[in-house]
Amino acid sequence: MSKMQIPRRTFLRGLGTAIALPTLDAMIPARALAAGNAKFPTRMAFIYIPNGVIQEKWNVKGEGKDYQFSHILKPLAKHREDLLVFSGLAHDKARANGDGAGDHARANATFLTGAQARKTSGADIKLGVSVDQIAAQKIGDKTRLSSLELSSDGVRLSGRCDSGYSCAYQFNLAWKNASTPMPPESNPKAVFDRLFAGGSKKEIDENKQRRERYRKSILDFALEDAKRLEKKLGYTDKRKLDEYLDSIRELEKRIEAMAKANVDLPEGFSVPAGKPRDFGAHVRLMSDMMALAFQTDSTRIASYL
Repeated sequence: MSKMQIPRRTFLRGLGTAIALPTLDAMIPARALAAGNAKFPTRMAFIYIPNGVIQEKWNVKGEGKDYQFSHILKPLAKHREDLLVFSGLAHDKARANGDGAGDHARANATFLTGAQARKTSGADIKLGVSVDQIAAQKIGDKTRLSSLELSSDGVRLSGRCDSGYSCAYQFNLAWKNASTPMPPESNPKAVFDRLFAGGSKKEIDENKQRRERYRKSILDFALEDAKRLEKKLGYTDKRKLDEYLDSIRELEKRIEAMAKANVDLPEGFSVPAGKPRDFGAHVRLMSDMMALAFQTDSTRIASYL
């Protein structure tokens, strides 16, 4: 009997919901699966660490495949065969080069563009297209989202920030062109809704309110579709689908819990609406959603500030 195949772009749908699926065996042609040469997409993720790292705890020791992992990178040791670790690189355009103070804004701006930011706090910003957006121009049409921009910071497109540099430089990694930043999303719930919402804007808004009113999961709106799909799947795919749906529900619960968390902040500090007060939890949530976006092939390009 020939293997039943379903399209890679299959979604679990309900009102205001469109849940993309992870790669299942049923999506891969039987011959490719049997031969072990199924091709999976190349993905790119750019993660920026604003204050840098402690070099002696970051840099690996030695060269070639037998290098020794550093303290910070040691958790990646089991993935050694899949890693290339570079060192000795520098962004010359992130240096002052006569522009004076402003290292934070300048470094952020140069990270993915390699360009020298024009020092201005006005509307005449000038930088360059970022490497993630160059990739998005080439392969962005293969996924629902051409790219995904995330942040654990706020979102600012104008105003004066670091030493006379526009806030646009400091709060945006991705740039569509020399004067157009791609604003990141810092609200975990907004990212979740973007990944799994479907239908018209009216349907999305109505069902979002309905879920919150009745404390329903986004999965409840696609339950019938999920049950129909499971009947068509083999044992391995059923288990993979169950694990995937469980991970979505768990992520949804974490977002809700973080939104309700009450952590005292020092006087004078505030948290933007929708962002968790616990910074570590916020970072883990955003990182997990980036991974989920890749797992479902919702996008193949992401940046995280």
